[in-house]
Amino acid sequence: MRDYANKLKARPSNPKLQPTAYSAGLPWPLGSRINFMKNTVSGGIRVLLRLEGLCILLASVLAYARFGSGWGTFALFFLAPDLSFAGYLAGSKVGAIAYNFAHSLIGALAVLATGILLSAPIAVTAGIIWLAHIGFDRALGYGLKYSAGFKFTHLGVIGRKRADT
Repeated sequence: MRDYANKLKARPSNPKLQPTAYSAGLPWPLGSRINFMKNTVSGGIRVLLRLEGLCILLASVLAYARFGSGWGTFALFFLAPDLSFAGYLAGSKVGAIAYNFAHSLIGALAVLATGILLSAPIAVTAGIIWLAHIGFDRALGYGLKYSAGFKFTHLGVIGRKRADT
């Protein structure tokens, strides 16, 4: 543990990112910064997580082409998980909980698995569309939210940076 603390001290200080740990000696993408202060990832790890989101989206689209219920249904329900934004009307904590519930892979995979096990085509369709939406959001960099506000995600801060900062 002391070696780890020494590595943190040996890095140049940056008040915006402190405390920051580096994966010393590891090749890209593992040699990335991890910002413990904001609980976000950056660098190669962030790129890798976004590529995983893209893979989830592509696999979901391919699965929907084989097992889905028509592309009109896909288009109609693709943005349905974003209805969870309404939770932000009750505050950032409730909004983050609602958003994360609707954008976690756990729920989508549970619906998909239930649909497969019970031979329920509606659940299979819903699970695939839900997974596609999550993959799309993650590929764009929209991660799970923190209660500090909508722009704070596990994939980093989203939105435009102000010019005066």
